[in-house]
Amino acid sequence: MPERKIRIGVTDCSKYDNYANWIAAYGTDIEIVKLTYNPENIEGLKLCDGVLLTGGEDVHPRFYNQPEMYDYCYKDDVSEARDTYEWKVLEHTEKHGLPVLGICRGLQIANAFFGGTLIPDIPAWGKYNHSKLPDDSDRYHTVSVDPNSWLYGIIGETEGTVNSNHHQSAGQIGKGLIVSAFSPDGVVEALERKDPAGSAFLCLVQWHPERMKDQQSNFVHRIRKAFIEAVAESKQ
Repeated sequence: MPERKIRIGVTDCSKYDNYANWIAAYGTDIEIVKLTYNPENIEGLKLCDGVLLTGGEDVHPRFYNQPEMYDYCYKDDVSEARDTYEWKVLEHTEKHGLPVLGICRGLQIANAFFGGTLIPDIPAWGKYNHSKLPDDSDRYHTVSVDPNSWLYGIIGETEGTVNSNHHQSAGQIGKGLIVSAFSPDGVVEALERKDPAGSAFLCLVQWHPERMKDQQSNFVHRIRKAFIEAVAESKQ
């Protein structure tokens, strides 16, 4: 019998198709599992060999024990049902050692999961605006990658240009995580495990590789390749 395809769970969001198509475009040996939070797709999660945490809504501050920060959130763009479900997704991936790629909100919910906090509104914290431009297109800026980081081993570059569309970011870093990339104004652009050797793949980036203009950028294709290869290696 032919070997089954690798199954990658992609969490549901308003731009779900962008992420699912980006992963599926890597090759025909991939099956996408839509991980919906309404209702919760727990059975589908159990079938996955790896998970992509997508972008989207603000994480409710109660998930990082600062409910008083709710006033800084976009209140029409908060889903506690999604937060609760993705928390369960991360509990599952950590318990079973599954590879995880987190994009934008994916980085944020993961940092909260590991005990970190978020900056609920970047401009209010005295940083440059990282959200989309007035014409609704992505903002672009440079990032610096720690040359001693695990991420550098994937990307192979210490500087690059990435897109940006977010108003929240990592604050205090979660237990067992470390920053591997910053924007020029000091906003966290990537997180990884402090001790990645012997642990499941965990790559958390603030930019959106699935929709960057330059799909040949090392900040896009090498991240996708590393994630999918890690998923293939860990296939259940």
